[in-house]
Amino acid sequence: MKLIIISGRSGSGKSTALHQLEDEGFYAIDNLPVSLLPALVHELSQSQLKVHQQVAVCIDARNSPGELSRFKSLCEQVRDLAQLRIIFLDASDDKLIKRFSETRRRHPLTTANQPLSDAIRQEITLLEPVVMEASLTIDSSDMTVHELRATIRDRVLGVDANRMSLQLKSFGFKRGLPIDADQVYDLRMLPNPHWDESLRALSGRDEGVRNFLDGQPMVETMYRDILNYLEHWLPHIEKGNRSYFTVAIGCTGGQHRSVYMVERLAAALRAQCPDLQVRHRELQH
Repeated sequence: MKLIIISGRSGSGKSTALHQLEDEGFYAIDNLPVSLLPALVHELSQSQLKVHQQVAVCIDARNSPGELSRFKSLCEQVRDLAQLRIIFLDASDDKLIKRFSETRRRHPLTTANQPLSDAIRQEITLLEPVVMEASLTIDSSDMTVHELRATIRDRVLGVDANRMSLQLKSFGFKRGLPIDADQVYDLRMLPNPHWDESLRALSGRDEGVRNFLDGQPMVETMYRDILNYLEHWLPHIEKGNRSYFTVAIGCTGGQHRSVYMVERLAAALRAQCPDLQVRHRELQH
């Protein structure tokens, strides 16, 4: 039996993720009291119905703090009965506030004395026991509904459960670190194509930028250092029972150097990591 737990802060896309899993054939349950998880899994594991062999449940801050504090022990009770993965969705505070303002929805933790911004910050504290157990964190800050659905389909369902899924992500430091990064590399000390007016409007996927960076000794050294590290340590990371691993590579704007490096590393690592995925955060929009 496959069991996927979807969790995250309100407004991060939990319902979208759960609906995508339901569309993919999962038996989906929203807002499950976490204390009922062992009983539910035990009951469904006895079922002969095919629909009960793939189950997705949403567990979030609508549970009491006491129940959430038991999350780890409750998950341990079901691991012998189900192949468990825990997916945590999140977004930046600014994005969450904007989403609630646009939809005029009420945050479940807001009260007459607690404004939205405080409720959003409190929620991540309440969900810390879930965050600590998450197999994968997805940053939905810059995703449309369609992009989030595709991420669930490709990152959660489109990989071999017996292999680690590696994501290489480019980003710009000027917009902050990605929430879902497991490891971060900083390329801001490398020569910057931005200062060449003929390259400024291009990205690291374009030939002109590639030619510029290919000719820089510092770039080659950085590429070799990162590649050697990943080639050596990714097998050890996978042996540590990691199902997902995200390497974030950043430059100032996330358009030239980081994109170039992600594309080059992906080409070198794809044979070693068949489930490798590439995302360029700043090129998505």
